[in-house]
Amino acid sequence: MANEGEASSETGIEAANERKPSVSPEEEEIERLSAKLFDKTRDYLQSELRMTSEDYKLLLTMNEATAKKYASMKLVADSVAMSLTDLQAKYQTLGAYFEEIDKLDEKVTKLEEIAYSIDSYTKRLEARFKQLEKPGTSPSLK
Repeated sequence: MANEGEASSETGIEAANERKPSVSPEEEEIERLSAKLFDKTRDYLQSELRMTSEDYKLLLTMNEATAKKYASMKLVADSVAMSLTDLQAKYQTLGAYFEEIDKLDEKVTKLEEIAYSIDSYTKRLEARFKQLEKPGTSPSLK
């Protein structure tokens, strides 16, 4: 009986095909052009989808490359931060020495001023002594 159902459906399709009215050449041309339009539209949409898929693949590749670049930049930044922390610790360790150096510099500057004053005073004394050694001059005390 299943065969009878299948046979009856096949005969129904064949009967429908046989009952189709004859198609004019214009209608055949319209059907042909419509089929061509649908084929071209399908091809166009498939190309658009393929192109979009390729764009997404490219974006994925670019994002992966960017992520790698930022990861390497992060390593460099971490290294710089660690070096900066080390330098800051060393500077703080040497900070007391820098203060001592500044104090010594101030003392040396004061000593230089005193040495210039003494040098100037010695030159005046020497000039006065030479003046006293000359006969007939009276010492003037200033």
